Formats: sequence, C-alpha cells, structure tokens
Amino acid sequence: MLAKLTGWLLLGIVRLLTGAQARWYGCPPKAEQRIYFANHQSHADLVMIWAALPEELRSITRPIAARDYWANTPFKRWITTEVFNAVYVERAATAPGAPVTSAPVQAEAAPASAAVGAQTERIEPSMEPLLPLAPPLAQAPAEPVNEMQGVLDLPAPPLPPPPVEPPPIAEPEAPAAAAAPAIDPLAPLVEALRSGDSIIIFPEGTRGHTGEPQKFKSGLYTLATMFPDVVLVPAWIDNVQRVMPKGEIVPVPILCSVTFGAPLRVEEGEERRPFLDRARAAVIALRDV
Repeated sequence: MLAKLTGWLLLGIVRLLTGAQARWYGCPPKAEQRIYFANHQSHADLVMIWAALPEELRSITRPIAARDYWANTPFKRWITTEVFNAVYVERAATAPGAPVTSAPVQAEAAPASAAVGAQTERIEPSMEPLLPLAPPLAQAPAEPVNEMQGVLDLPAPPLPPPPVEPPPIAEPEAPAAAAAPAIDPLAPLVEALRSGDSIIIFPEGTRGHTGEPQKFKSGLYTLATMFPDVVLVPAWIDNVQRVMPKGEIVPVPILCSVTFGAPLRVEEGEERRPFLDRARAAVIALRDV
C-alpha cells in the first residue's frame, strides 16, 4: 500500500514538473510485451518514461536502473524496487578470466618474518659441498700402497671422485589463480523478458550530452534476436535533461514529452551494426515529430 501511494505521489510530482506528455505517433498504447528503447540524457529518463505510460502499461513494464546509482541509498533502492519495479543492471561487466583479488595490495612491503610465515618455506641448495674435497696432488701426494709399489714406481691409486652436489629442490608451483566468473549485464533483462514483462532500455549505455544519441551498443540487437516475438518500440524523450541541470538540486519546471514511434524488427539476415544504426535513426527521427 505504501509503495502504491508513493507511486501516485511521485507520478503527480513528475507530471506537475514536466507535464510528462506521451505522444503515440507510430503505435497505440497496447498491453503486449514490448521493449521500449529511448535516448538517454538524464538520470530522470527512467522516471520520465515511466510516468508517460498509461497505468495499465506501467504495471507490466519494468525500466532498467543502473545499480551503482539507483541502489546506493536505501531510499533510492526502495523507490526503484517497490515503486518502479526496476531491473538492476551492472554498468561494467567483469571480464572472463580476470583474477580474483582477495585483498588489496599494501603500499609497504610486509616484514620478512611475515612473508616467511605466509609462504611455503623455501629450501635453497647448500653452497657448501656435502663431502670434504680431496687435497690437491701437489700438497698431499698419495701414499704408496706398499714398499714394492714404491720400488716399481707403480702409479698411485686413483683419487676419489669429487662430491656431486644434489640438484636444487624445486619449489612447489603456486596454484593458478581462480578465474572470476563473467557477469553478463543482459542477464537480468533476459530474465525479465522470459517472465513476460515489458522493459525500458537505453541502448547508448550511458548518458549523452550532444543532443543526439551515441552509437547504440549491441544489447538491443541481442535481446531482439533472442525474443523475436517481443515488439520493439523506439521512443524519444525531449527536454528532460533541462528539468535537473547539472549541479542543481532543485528541479526546474519544464514541459517534457515522450514520443513513441512505429515498431521495428530485425530483418532476416540483418547484421548487428546495420540494425543498431537503423534503430538509432528511428529514435532520432522522432525528435522532430
């Protein structure tokens, strides 16, 4: 009940500040599973497009929210979870095979005694021979075995072979570092679509400040090919970046709108980049409608 009341209060504030006008230019509002994809210029885009949808669509549509921003305080986490029913995504995936670091590297080296205790004891080969070396011939000639040996000038018995140092003991190899599992940023969106929800995504991946969307990333194409029956609806969010100018903490009342365009689909044999460029062009075309 509290979440529902908060939602109505938030909806009223957003519509008072922005108007939150929804213009259905290319398709009517319809309770079918959709992927709405829009330009991204402000953290308020999530709230704006949510407020522009009619109530029957808001209840089945989940906006994506960057976890590092929308879940960094208990209040924002509660709003995005209980009111918006948002899907949290990670803005940076962990690279496959990245080593797991259990503790940060210290700025100063640990004492030698600590290092010895933390590692397997290292056994160095001795620098001294294991057996005493025989004295040189010039200093200690070999004793004749008997008198007859000396008379006959027989050769002295052979010297014992020099001691052989044992090979150094090989140090045990350190176990290979465990590889960190890759984190797929699309996994939460795939799960939401599989459960039958509609979603709102921003294919740029980050906010733009040039007036036009940046190049779309591949997530939209991946989702479109995985779920070919889900309707793809482009949207243009206008003026919302002026509601909360950078560095300001008080919203400025500005008339904003969200224009929804004609649905798209991935054509048979269409490659990733041509489709993403076509989807981006469809969003930009709604700017002047």
